[in-house]
Amino acid sequence: MRLQLALNVVDLDESIDFYTRMFGVEPYKVKPGYANWEIADPPLKFVIFQNPDAEHGSVNHLGVETESAEQVVAAEARLSQAGLETTGIDDTICCFAEKVETWVHDPRGQRWEWYVKQADHETQLENVVVEHRGAGPAAECCAPAETAAVGAAGDAAGSPCC
Repeated sequence: MRLQLALNVVDLDESIDFYTRMFGVEPYKVKPGYANWEIADPPLKFVIFQNPDAEHGSVNHLGVETESAEQVVAAEARLSQAGLETTGIDDTICCFAEKVETWVHDPRGQRWEWYVKQADHETQLENVVVEHRGAGPAAECCAPAETAAVGAAGDAAGSPCC
């Protein structure tokens, strides 16, 4: 497992240049409005979202990337048993990846994602729930601003759920 840190940035190209030089590795994936790095040392999934309406460098969300869907299911069960409200387990397409994920909010509303990436996806930035596996409300990974029929959701500022 590794922690994930997703930040909002104003200028994607400028931020890609800075973080590439800072971490000493090229991004794993760059898409319109999005880039991520898979950093081995320290073990970190670092993600930036171009979001000109957010404060530069503000936290978009935090996460824990696991190695298997079983670890996501176990985390969701543990979180639920601890009395925390989760979104349940969803198969999603988000952040240019196919994932199994669950979400939880801290007391001040900070979003945490527990997930495993199962495959890359070429076109999807916004969260689309392909299948809700159970427990927790479907497609509620963020305080929904809008939800399409297929289950896309964003936080109040409209940023993606991943």
